[in-house]
Amino acid sequence: MDLVQMLSEKYMKPELPVMNVGDTVRVTVRVKEGNRERNQAFEGTIIAKKHGGINETITVRRISYNVGCEKVFPVHSPTIVSVETVRKGKVRRAKLYYLRDRVGKKAKVKEKI
Repeated sequence: MDLVQMLSEKYMKPELPVMNVGDTVRVTVRVKEGNRERNQAFEGTIIAKKHGGINETITVRRISYNVGCEKVFPVHSPTIVSVETVRKGKVRRAKLYYLRDRVGKKAKVKEKI
């Protein structure tokens, strides 16, 4: 078990911002198109966090053109350039899957002051 931990610690990112469920984050991802590379931002609300360690993932949801879009990002992936917190959310649950059924102002999360 120590060998697996040693190998996984080698590939983990040392500095990650504090991310909680309900926070609005901007995830910058390195996208490869043909022979070119560029950075693309995805901004939305974290509705779920899973696992810990090297397998940690966050599910980010946003509404674009009145259609809900969710992406699952492995936090320690080399394609993730940066994760920055835009605003803190005030929530009382660990998973915010109920936001999938809501539209408009009801789909907002209150801001923690």
